[in-house]
Amino acid sequence: MRYEIVLKYLGIILLFNAFFLFIAFIISIFMVESSAIPLLFSSFLCLVIGFFPMLFVEPISDITFSEGIYIVVIGWLSTCLVGMLPYIMWGGEFTLVNAWFESVSGFTTTGSTILSDIETLPKGLLFWRSATHWMGGIGVIMFVLFILPNSQNPRLKLLNTEISELSKTSYKYRAKQIISILAFVYIGLTLVETLLLWAAGMSFFDAINHAFATIATGGFSTKNMSIAYFNNFNIELIIVVFMILSGIHFGLLFNTLTGRPNNIFQSKIVRAYLVILMIGVMLVALKLFLNGNYDLATSFRSALFQVVSLGTTTGFATEDTAIWPVFTQIILIYFTIQCAMAGSTSGGLKFDRVFIFIKSVKKQINLIQHPRAVIALKIDKRIINETLENQVLGFIVLYIFTLFISTVLLTFFDVGLYTAFSASVATLGNVGPGFENVSSLGNFASLPDMAKIILSADMLLGRLEIFSIIIFLSIRRNRI
Repeated sequence: MRYEIVLKYLGIILLFNAFFLFIAFIISIFMVESSAIPLLFSSFLCLVIGFFPMLFVEPISDITFSEGIYIVVIGWLSTCLVGMLPYIMWGGEFTLVNAWFESVSGFTTTGSTILSDIETLPKGLLFWRSATHWMGGIGVIMFVLFILPNSQNPRLKLLNTEISELSKTSYKYRAKQIISILAFVYIGLTLVETLLLWAAGMSFFDAINHAFATIATGGFSTKNMSIAYFNNFNIELIIVVFMILSGIHFGLLFNTLTGRPNNIFQSKIVRAYLVILMIGVMLVALKLFLNGNYDLATSFRSALFQVVSLGTTTGFATEDTAIWPVFTQIILIYFTIQCAMAGSTSGGLKFDRVFIFIKSVKKQINLIQHPRAVIALKIDKRIINETLENQVLGFIVLYIFTLFISTVLLTFFDVGLYTAFSASVATLGNVGPGFENVSSLGNFASLPDMAKIILSADMLLGRLEIFSIIIFLSIRRNRI
């Protein structure tokens, strides 16, 4: 293990943070806010710490698999640590644990918050809070691809389960091309949504903050009431469209925009994902209407926004789903677990895994009926080999087990069962809101500090796909 190489890449990550901290500082200075000094100090600290490895470590032509894993895991941890600095220095509701929770929630694009009054934050801190979403989203789909080396090691394939077909052949050879494609889609969607939200009635500041949170499928809002504050159907519709787009494989979006094959119109997974999403919307809308919660139009409007919001792990809210019928909450919890597609910024199990799981069950039933048959599992004309199939099934089991352990630990610290379960589902899936005490228009402030630490760990496990953490720990154990 060449630790100097790990430090060099961590330096690059910190410099990336320093840049956005400085932009937040400029906003704070312009608005004459109390957050200017905390943001400037944090930016300067990131700049200094990040710059030193660039000076003393020689240029790197290649990295090993172990070094790549160390960079990914330690990079996320160090980013979350420096991200909490401006919160702690500013004060307010940000205790040490609360600042850590908010920073992890931002960078992992979870969107859970401990803030009971978001609107008291200075605009500089609000921008930094949204920027952590945008950096976290772009970091997962771009930076990880850049630093992971080309390797035939089976452990690397565990990480590739959620990565697009564009990147499966060779990271090193195609990294620049992949990064260019993803940057084009990611930045392009952000710019377009910002302009549309601005035109629909948001201030430019609110528009860019909500675009950051939407495209990263994060969910941080600048308002206490989230999107409900605006009470604007056009704004809701724009955000719904971009939440759906942000939950679709970015490579497929690029192919669609450039008129290439293997696009969203040809993908069976995309069609299945959208159909399931719409079925969920219809079921929730129907129940809300039959229960008399809203009229038919409002039922559909509310159901559309909330199902898409949770089903893409964005977490924005227009209604308090904690008071909705239990049936609708069960549907929403399902989408909180399933979430959107691989190759997007979404968290959760990923719909691709659920799709492969269903196909695998069908394959096993056919094999029971026809033991001598040779049955290939295919998705979009691509054969899914048994290794990948087993990895997907293993991940689903591990994900559910992690969810169970997290729920049990939270109840140990006297968190109610429904709150504990929904909070675990929401944080492990990087969704944001749960139900009961942590509902869509609520927050996590009332939870004990140990519960917040556990849920922060859930966020990191979910964002790093669990296997990365296991591989990281196995590498460390093998070195001891």
